[in-house]
Amino acid sequence: MNKEKSAVQEKSERGSFSGKLGYVLAVAGSAVGLGNIWRFPYLAAKYGGGMFLLVYLILVLTFGYALIMSETALGRMTVKSPVGAFRTFGQKPVFRFGGWINSLVPMIIVPYYCVIGGWVIKYLAEYLKGNTQILADGSYFSEFTADAVSVEGWFIVFTVLVIAAICAGVKHGVERVSKIMMPVLVVLAVVISAYSVTRPGALAGVKYLFVPNLENFSLMTVVAAMGQMFFSLSIAMGILYTYGSYIDKDIDLEKSTKQVEIFDTSIAVLAGLMIIPAVFAFSNGDASALQAGPSLMFITIPKVFASMGMGTLVGVLFFVLVLFAALTSAISLMEAGVSTFMDELGWGRGKCTVLMSVIIFVLGSASALGFNALDFITVFGMSILDFFDFLTNSVMMPIAALATCILILRAVGLKAIAEEIEISSAFKRKRMYNFCMKYIAPVFLIIILLSSIANVFGWIKM
Repeated sequence: MNKEKSAVQEKSERGSFSGKLGYVLAVAGSAVGLGNIWRFPYLAAKYGGGMFLLVYLILVLTFGYALIMSETALGRMTVKSPVGAFRTFGQKPVFRFGGWINSLVPMIIVPYYCVIGGWVIKYLAEYLKGNTQILADGSYFSEFTADAVSVEGWFIVFTVLVIAAICAGVKHGVERVSKIMMPVLVVLAVVISAYSVTRPGALAGVKYLFVPNLENFSLMTVVAAMGQMFFSLSIAMGILYTYGSYIDKDIDLEKSTKQVEIFDTSIAVLAGLMIIPAVFAFSNGDASALQAGPSLMFITIPKVFASMGMGTLVGVLFFVLVLFAALTSAISLMEAGVSTFMDELGWGRGKCTVLMSVIIFVLGSASALGFNALDFITVFGMSILDFFDFLTNSVMMPIAALATCILILRAVGLKAIAEEIEISSAFKRKRMYNFCMKYIAPVFLIIILLSSIANVFGWIKM
């Protein structure tokens, strides 16, 4: 009885969601971010369109499902963020390493994520001023990022918005922001997609996105789809452990995970419909116009909007959507870091938020200045921001997820995970979950890790 009371008291002090809707929208908000808006359309265009989409869906429903359920169940079981969750099952160095690498990922991602969020606010401000043609100039983005004062200023503006939500707490900050922003984001995505697919020549892009063609299939289609699914579903970022620790035992984990899968995949597909048909129409069917990273969102897309009759309005709506997606993801990333510090240091939310804010400011400023004042600093030929992105997404996240698999298979046990899930869920995909965790997940994670590293060093081309 005392142990139960202690767990309830601890959960109350850490914070919790008001219920299933708040939890689902918060997790969806975490999953739906910049990766959905620019990364999914780019990869879909590069690796086979409809074939990429088909492979992605299969992986989300199997491999992705298994890892989401694992992290969420471990969080709810232990009422801890990753470090505490791993330590619950042993004091060996491998457990400490597994917990900390899961916790460090969001702490490194959120600073440079806030830099990109600042870019989004800057572009939104310019569209609101009606500078559509100026933004379409290919040199505008490089000129903007070369201005240290401007980039740093917009980075701080975005960061303050994220910090404000975190200071408000789980229920009144993280959950409330997600409840407001996610429905608006969906509506905006539908509106922009409808406008995009009705442009002259856009139907070729729709067909490319939805019709699988076996000739476009390759091993890299699978590897790229795995990487995107991994990035998109917030796996191995400490977020699902953290959010799992905030939910009650009566939340149906399997049903909630299914809803997150549907929500996240729907937004990714809508992002594809927003961007691929529009770029196809703009470029007369040239898929190579869909470039990766900043060049797609901040150079190619503004050119597309400038060629449209309602380009300014569409630009405003698009960057409002991107801002909402960036904010909900950044809030989730920062919350994961704050939760870890609260658990490990025993501090209150305020002090832990200040500590995370300092980390964001230091690493974020380095990322922002890496395009101007600190552009002489490169790692493996990458800018500071690009290096942080490579380190977290291509190295740390696969290792973090692999650590979760090892923890479950060697210490927790599949039976204990099943018992935790079955407290509130029918666990209909139990057999598939066990198969994925035993055989599919470890192999796929090693493939993602090795292929990503090999790509950076030029040993293979992705």
